[in-house]
Amino acid sequence: MRNRIILITVLVLISGSSALWAQTVDFGSLLEEMVTRSNLAEVPEPYYTCRQASSYDRGTKEVNGPGWFANMDRSFFIRDETNNGRKEFVLMDADGPGSVVRFWGTWHGPRGSTFKNGTLRVYLDGNKQPTIEGPIRDIVSGGMLVGKPLSMGVSPETEIERQGHNLYMPIPYAKHCKVTYESDEITEPGARNGEALYYQIDYRTYDKGTPVKSFTMDDLTTYRSVLARVLMQLSRCERGTTGRRLDSTLEGRLEPGQKRAIEIARPGAIREISIKLNAEDLEQAFRSTVITIDFDGTQTVWCPVGDFFGTGHQLHPYRSWYSEVSQDGSMSCFWVMPFEKNASVAIHNLGEQPVDIILGEVRTGRWNWDDRSQYFHAGWHLLSKVSTRRGSDKAGDGAFDVNYVEVKGAGTYVGDQLCIFNGSNAWWGEGDEKIFVDGEAFPSHIGTGTEDYYGYAWCRGEYFAAPFHAQPCGEGNNQPKFSENCRWRGLDAIPFKTSLKFDMELWHWHKTQMNFAPTAMWYARPGSQSNRKPEVDSAQLPVAKTQDDVVPIYRVKGALEGEALKILEKSDGTTEAQGSTQWRWSGQQQLWWKYGKPGDELVLALGKVKAGRYRVKAGLTKAKDYAIIDFAINNKTLAKDLDLYHPDEVIMTELELGDCELKAGENRIKVTIKGCHPDAVKSYMFGLDYLLLEPIQ
Repeated sequence: MRNRIILITVLVLISGSSALWAQTVDFGSLLEEMVTRSNLAEVPEPYYTCRQASSYDRGTKEVNGPGWFANMDRSFFIRDETNNGRKEFVLMDADGPGSVVRFWGTWHGPRGSTFKNGTLRVYLDGNKQPTIEGPIRDIVSGGMLVGKPLSMGVSPETEIERQGHNLYMPIPYAKHCKVTYESDEITEPGARNGEALYYQIDYRTYDKGTPVKSFTMDDLTTYRSVLARVLMQLSRCERGTTGRRLDSTLEGRLEPGQKRAIEIARPGAIREISIKLNAEDLEQAFRSTVITIDFDGTQTVWCPVGDFFGTGHQLHPYRSWYSEVSQDGSMSCFWVMPFEKNASVAIHNLGEQPVDIILGEVRTGRWNWDDRSQYFHAGWHLLSKVSTRRGSDKAGDGAFDVNYVEVKGAGTYVGDQLCIFNGSNAWWGEGDEKIFVDGEAFPSHIGTGTEDYYGYAWCRGEYFAAPFHAQPCGEGNNQPKFSENCRWRGLDAIPFKTSLKFDMELWHWHKTQMNFAPTAMWYARPGSQSNRKPEVDSAQLPVAKTQDDVVPIYRVKGALEGEALKILEKSDGTTEAQGSTQWRWSGQQQLWWKYGKPGDELVLALGKVKAGRYRVKAGLTKAKDYAIIDFAINNKTLAKDLDLYHPDEVIMTELELGDCELKAGENRIKVTIKGCHPDAVKSYMFGLDYLLLEPIQ
């Protein structure tokens, strides 16, 4: 009888949770997992869920409810509590076994204050003393725990309060994790008059029974050699042995409508794909040339080549852990893509011009396919000339969710890229990510802004590239140009058993139009389905190269645009080309002179015109903080004491200033600030939209 009991016990253990047999998860194992690309291609073992704690506006309570697009995502916490006589705000409170896998934050103090970062504390397993304690900036991006790139800021280091701060160092815990923040500058959630703390904490929760060794500061010494190697691998984005290069190649000319393909007729895994294109219109080729990948007879990848490699429809070099774009135009990815029997990689020319593939390599390696193996997927979606703010002129009104992907089945979400062309001189990415896992009624990931999701902050446009996030180009962040944002997931990958839905709010500060094209990447078990299907018509659309390609631009026919006039002299103040779609400026810009004072003069070059007599009209801005001015050409005053004050709103007006004689050489415009209306805000602004010169016969 005793032997029978022992046998039954052994059988139960063998057939039970794999967590009972799993290697202990600890700081060292998580570091190793971070740099082992093949891990993402398998169902996690031990299994975990990934969730996010963040400072999202708590007015967001109900899906599609009144506060669904609430945007005051600052200084919201789970609660506040008193610890050792200190008031601490709780950012995260989660039962284990688990691990913190990503911490992003940004912050600034009250206006006019001498701001000093508050104290971040991490309490593990119910201990009353924190395992980690220190100024938040030192811990998250200042290298107090680890060096770059696991701990680093994005954007200029001289502007600490305008940076995105990122910590990718794992913090495992066996039973419980609580993260708190202490600062006397915090007033109340969402308040504008106190310190603003924006944060996102991604964390894993393992299946019950998974052995996890909680992090201690001694781990930084115990695993010193592992940590040093991982930091070096990530800093260099080392490729390692990516696999054997196939003898066949994708290289050659693609006429419109043609494709070139590589067939792989044996089990294994793709470990590297490298492509380089050449075409007369390379930007269009990046969008209209599409990569497809089939595994075991099922197509799982359909994506424009530029978007697949994270550079969109413009060439912008960068280097990350999973992909790279070189200065010479070659593009590579290093996702491990296993298959059971066969695979096919093809490049299709959907455009109207010939495209030359001058580099087209695929490298493969061994893979033993089993019931944990997953296929790699990538899906692309384009919203072309989409209207923002949907007819409203109130900031934030009309925001809406853009679906990156919806998957039915089991898999792991591993990253995305977002290519946009902005239609206005304003920030487009105020929106938050919302990720629903396994049929959740409310998203387990809800963020604080699109740029925060991608690792930077404050809509900054500077280039940056790190192992798991990049902004190869940010020119369009606050002006009508192109931007590309990328995020790839390692330890913060999101497993799902039945479904995943990823939405991103499109929340623009202006009413305009823009192009918005996300690419989602995920692994999934055989039989999964997604809503991302080939978008042939979208890939064939002309790419946006100028503002006029995405939004109709109002222009006054024959106008000399104020922002294009050369500035010859300026006694004081600053000038700039101010852009906006909110007001009816010709070309959506005006010459804006600000910070002047009564008596100051601005002199502009009218440029060369045909000599003769002209009637002069001017498009001018009126507002509550605009000045009274004199307007002269070639020392002849055309308008004296012209009051540009308007009490209620910014308006545009076209005024006939009078007649004047213009010479064939340089003609000079002089604007003199005389004062302002008694009810005006005394900022003495001046805005010249355009001039019209009508010849007098």
